[in-house]
Amino acid sequence: MAAISLADIVKAPKALLHDHLDGGLRPATIVELADAVGHELPETDPERLREWFVASADSGSLERYLETFAHTVAVMQTEEGLHRVAKECALDLAADGVVYAEVRYAPEQHLERGLSLDQVVDAVEAGFRDGCAEAAARGTTIRIGTLLTAMRHAARSQEIAELAVRYRDSGVVGFDIAGAEAGFPPTRHLDAFEYLQRENFHFTIHAGEAFGLPSIWQAIQWCGADRLGHGVRIVDDITAGKLGRLASYVRDKRIPLELCPSSNVQTGAVESIGDHPIGLLRDLRFRVTVNTDNRLMSGTSMSREMALLVEAFGWGWSELQWLTINAMKSAFIPYDERLAIILDVIKPAYAKLVA
Repeated sequence: MAAISLADIVKAPKALLHDHLDGGLRPATIVELADAVGHELPETDPERLREWFVASADSGSLERYLETFAHTVAVMQTEEGLHRVAKECALDLAADGVVYAEVRYAPEQHLERGLSLDQVVDAVEAGFRDGCAEAAARGTTIRIGTLLTAMRHAARSQEIAELAVRYRDSGVVGFDIAGAEAGFPPTRHLDAFEYLQRENFHFTIHAGEAFGLPSIWQAIQWCGADRLGHGVRIVDDITAGKLGRLASYVRDKRIPLELCPSSNVQTGAVESIGDHPIGLLRDLRFRVTVNTDNRLMSGTSMSREMALLVEAFGWGWSELQWLTINAMKSAFIPYDERLAIILDVIKPAYAKLVA
């Protein structure tokens, strides 16, 4: 079989479950928006700014990685800025062959210039609608659902959960908590998770990236997460291919792992792509998905993440299709809509690629 190139992968349909809106801005957009709002940047040349973000994020520390967001969040404090960033996100993902994406952001981080939570969500949803419409006009169809994120170190999770449910028929498909794991367990937000369960609403939790098995256990067994944001540290419960009780539970329940290979290397969760447990987890048939996390900070895209895995593990089209279908099975949109994308878009395209 001929080697699969990055250009080949770009053409293949992809599904993305873990992508942060404030982690995927175009550098040129950051420069323009920063000038408009008077925010000082470390670099004002777009290419040098792009390099600064990747270098600063490549620290081996989740906390230092998160510091880079001060500059992206600063330019997302107006309706115009939020609309533009969301629209460009849709266009960039569509150009990379992503046919379905769930993009998350924390509304509470975009209130510094007087916007209300509802105004933030309205601006983002409008941006995604316009971006998807423009992408379709260009011949690249994409559907985007949004996840509203609460910051785990703050105390607004109940408010954000209620906001997400209020917008459940207007583009918001799920809820999330994010931020530094150590010292901020998901159980601090039990009221929000119990509310979401009563409302029959979907949620994922950042867990098992920097902290380990206790974070995963709490996210699932105390909070009832539908998916695990990252979850890479589940490998700590696997020894010589033998699964511990938590790992067995995660696999048996088909709890999706939102793995983000490049980001996991940057934050020190794993040493290299070749060492990433995604290979082992795939062999053990966990519900593995591959994601970008923060495209700007990691200098990446869905196609690049897949290309890195092809190179590291020798995977072919069958593995890439498996990852893509896993993601669609795990999406937070209704079952019939997930199935339609799998049967009408993903499988026919991969059938041609395999042939």
